[in-house]
Amino acid sequence: MSRGNEIEAAMQKVVDVGELAGAATLAWRARSGDAQTACVGWRDIEAHLPVERDTIFRIASMTKPITSVAALMLVDESRITMTDSIARFAPEFSQMRVLRAPNGPLDETDPAERPITFEDLLTHRSGLTYADFHRGPIAQAYRDALGDDIDSNLAPDEWIARLAQLPLIGQPGSAMYYGCSPDLLGFLIARIEGASLGEVLKRRIFDPLGMKDTSFLVPKEKRARRGSAYGFDEEGRLTKRVTRAGVFVAERPDDMAFESGGAGLWSTVDDYLKFARLFLGDGSVDGVRILRPETLAAMMTNQLSDSQPANPAWLGLKPGRGFGLGVSVVLETNQADFMRRGSVGTVSWPGAFGGWWQADPREGSVMIFLAHNMVNMAQMAKGIGLGVWGAIDSFQTLALVS
Repeated sequence: MSRGNEIEAAMQKVVDVGELAGAATLAWRARSGDAQTACVGWRDIEAHLPVERDTIFRIASMTKPITSVAALMLVDESRITMTDSIARFAPEFSQMRVLRAPNGPLDETDPAERPITFEDLLTHRSGLTYADFHRGPIAQAYRDALGDDIDSNLAPDEWIARLAQLPLIGQPGSAMYYGCSPDLLGFLIARIEGASLGEVLKRRIFDPLGMKDTSFLVPKEKRARRGSAYGFDEEGRLTKRVTRAGVFVAERPDDMAFESGGAGLWSTVDDYLKFARLFLGDGSVDGVRILRPETLAAMMTNQLSDSQPANPAWLGLKPGRGFGLGVSVVLETNQADFMRRGSVGTVSWPGAFGGWWQADPREGSVMIFLAHNMVNMAQMAKGIGLGVWGAIDSFQTLALVS
């Protein structure tokens, strides 16, 4: 059995037991230039449409590294510096307050000890967060103020203004609080460039790299290739999501102004490969320079100190994984952890809809897994919808084995 067939067989088992609607994978080695792909399951179960190599998936937090690269391009051009206060472009953030306790009363705050910087946004050390990571009043305050994490009904400027009125969860620079920092970063990029984030990414990254199927909105002529939104009911049964419930929204309204730099993009395995190959070289892909070599090196270097823990703790970034500028970085290889199986220096990041990627510069390899299983944190705590992680584990174990 070929390696590709072994991968398909392993992932098909997860589909057959109802823990995965469908997935597309791609593994690539620089030395051969060959892409090994495997596709299983359905992009639309009801219409009996299979996942194919060109299926377009919502990639969720795999958007974050792309937004980070766009910001670093501005650094390379001296349009911004890492230590610039974001209040330079968003004065709404000039007088921030910080909760005395992360789950404490919203009126028990202290002044921020220093401004939020662009480096803080790139490393999630801004004090911004996600509602779902908290049980205190800040969780509902985020939901009431900002709406959905991925497709908010708010226009960018209103979203920025509302976010700035919320207290920070921690002092800027004190710790990594995973959250909406990349969304704010994306809107600041748009302000600086005088164009929407989607337009900026298209001009700066997608068009130069030939990423023809990556965007915040799937054009009508491509929607037949789009993966439908699937999730799980409370009994753990796979079900199609037909409403805009919570953060698990796969179909974006055509007239929406909000473009989530943290989680909003759609893409394909081949498009994301063109982006991921950036991390195997010197900041260029096939002669197209995106970042300076030294900027890419900083992006792929752990930026967190031992005194800056990652929150929530399940991010697991210490001691074996660190966080650079928008990507996780392997510090110690551990074969038991699919986020640490690469060589030291490997970068990666997952997405909440079941996506994952990694680029290993030492091995000259890229692996990409895209799926469309939407699972919320309460379900994961009950063990519902975890099959996708098993499928990723099988893919990674079998892919690129010599």
